[in-house]
Amino acid sequence: MKSRIVYLLLLVLLIPAAHAAEPAPDYKLAAGDVLRITVFGEPELSIKKVRLNDAGTFSYPFLGEVTAAGLTPNQVERKIVDGLKQGYLVDPKVSLSQIEYRPFYINGEVQKPGSYPFQPGLTLEKAIALGGGLTERASMKRVTILRGAGGPPVIDDISRTTVISPGDTISIAQGFF
Repeated sequence: MKSRIVYLLLLVLLIPAAHAAEPAPDYKLAAGDVLRITVFGEPELSIKKVRLNDAGTFSYPFLGEVTAAGLTPNQVERKIVDGLKQGYLVDPKVSLSQIEYRPFYINGEVQKPGSYPFQPGLTLEKAIALGGGLTERASMKRVTILRGAGGPPVIDDISRTTVISPGDTISIAQGFF
């Protein structure tokens, strides 16, 4: 009975964490993302680990260079299925999973500025912790986030719970005392 209760508690605690680790369905791939491609029944067409190059492409058997930048993982999976149907396989079963995200960057008034591996569920608070914490001169009122996906920099409405995305650059400026 005790083990059943412990199991249920673990299940309740882990289900929300599993959902938090999944990328958003509209997540767009870019240079630096790492994918795993599995074609069921065709081990020579499966790739354990492929990193998107600076152009956001990767080389794939029979299809050559596949452009993935700006597409969701599901769109790239569909692109591979459609390509393999063009005279190579009758009904390819392809599974594409993202095994690493491109890094995010933090600079300015943190102890260890630099690039860090992105982790799903990353917030500004966690990014600062990865950067070794704030320096004594840091100002949380002077934070800028340049989104890796492009668009204007985020300056207003930044809090410690602001969500950080792969490729983002966080700059923390000095405060004026």
